[in-house]
Amino acid sequence: MTFRAHKSAGKTYMVLSVNVIFRYGCFCVIQRLQEEMDNNPGSRPFPEIIYCNLGNPQALGQRPITFFREVLSLCDNPALLHRDEARKLFSPCAIKRARRIIESLPGRDSGPYTNSQGIRSLRRAVADGIAARDGFPSRPEDIFLTDGASSAINLTMQILIRSQEDGILCPLPEYPLYSASIILHGGTMVPYNLSEDGDWGLEIFEVKRCLEEARIAGLTVRAMVIINPGNPTGQVLSLTNQEEIVEFCRKEGLVMLADEVYQDNVYVKDKKFHSFKKVARSLGYNENDISIVSFHSVSMGYYGECGRRGGYMEICGFGDDVIGEICKVASVTLCPNISGQILTSLMMDPPKIGDDCFETFLAEKDDIHSSLVKRAKTLEDAFSSLEGMTCNRIEGAIYVFPRIHLPPAAIKAAKAEGVPPDTFYACRLLDATGIAVVPGSGFHQVSGRNKATGTWHIRCTILPGEDKIKAMIKRLKAFHESFMNEFRDRSRTTSQEPV
Repeated sequence: MTFRAHKSAGKTYMVLSVNVIFRYGCFCVIQRLQEEMDNNPGSRPFPEIIYCNLGNPQALGQRPITFFREVLSLCDNPALLHRDEARKLFSPCAIKRARRIIESLPGRDSGPYTNSQGIRSLRRAVADGIAARDGFPSRPEDIFLTDGASSAINLTMQILIRSQEDGILCPLPEYPLYSASIILHGGTMVPYNLSEDGDWGLEIFEVKRCLEEARIAGLTVRAMVIINPGNPTGQVLSLTNQEEIVEFCRKEGLVMLADEVYQDNVYVKDKKFHSFKKVARSLGYNENDISIVSFHSVSMGYYGECGRRGGYMEICGFGDDVIGEICKVASVTLCPNISGQILTSLMMDPPKIGDDCFETFLAEKDDIHSSLVKRAKTLEDAFSSLEGMTCNRIEGAIYVFPRIHLPPAAIKAAKAEGVPPDTFYACRLLDATGIAVVPGSGFHQVSGRNKATGTWHIRCTILPGEDKIKAMIKRLKAFHESFMNEFRDRSRTTSQEPV
């Protein structure tokens, strides 16, 4: 990893960033393998690469929601609304929604620039959707429509970070966007460890320890990132845990940065998604008590519209003067794209009971969700059945993050090649089976006092279709058995050699 060091009181804090060689090197290896197979069919002992490395739903076969695409098509082609064929091609529900949206677009077209914060009527739809979800008011003035959640997170870091002395608490394992964004804007990441033994839960005493050490080192910790449901870890925080986090952030004066992009990806009956804003309001805290920025996106859930780059952030507990400054910074990029704005409004204001397209919409949504539930459980069981692997329950999001306990000889072989053991395993897996996963070392699995013990994982998406996952598991089991046998035998041989 790359880092910048902040030294104070004898302590060194490293600002973690994404290792370019690691992240993009993995993609290049996969791309070269695909090109080799395209140019030389039959050159590998597997028919295709199974892409379990990317959270890209529609690229892996997830179908778009018909209502969303119909509305987008009509908004991009308003003239269709005046043609008789439209009533045959599009549902009355989509036509009605498209007419309403087009009336709010600048010039009644999807091509012009919009307000830098996003079109007000679409922000109103998002705010109303948040209010319906949480049971507490939301204002369009507090909504910023953005090009996906990533741009919203970058904008927030730009506002929060003043210098390298400003720290942001982030969970490990991490989603690398956060460390990259923090270093890009000149701040310092303050990592805290999630508890793998506690189903990847967030332990307040661990966060408090990290906060106190950072303050002793001279950092001003301004905010805390919470990802719920978790990426890459797949946990859904309990309501009690969320209440503890709210109380902690309020007491310590930290801005809560709530990454909630997987809120529609919950797979277990004993867990539900609760927004951090709802939790704070339910505890009796308003915008004068705690500051919360929440992020959501059209990229995941049952929608999976990653390439459309739509999302929002809701900013609560900031003064009007700060909102004004955020608007100024947002205006640097002129405006979020209109297709993404429209999709974000549809995500938060989908068809309702009584709409003519509701049954079709609900059937498509339920079909996608029920299949994700099956795939999550299938992969969880498969990884848990492998020798030397442990896998926590996949409660939400779109990834499984199993831990690998490798033989000493495998760890030694990885060291000889100059790569982490989980990278060694992932590369061997790809080369032998065509299964592409991401080594856990790319998510910075441990920090601080736990670094000496070390843990190794892989991140595998649940997004490939059910048939592909079935084929993937067959290849995975055969490879893993062979890999473990090979390095177990080497370990035995090594241990029997005279010293």
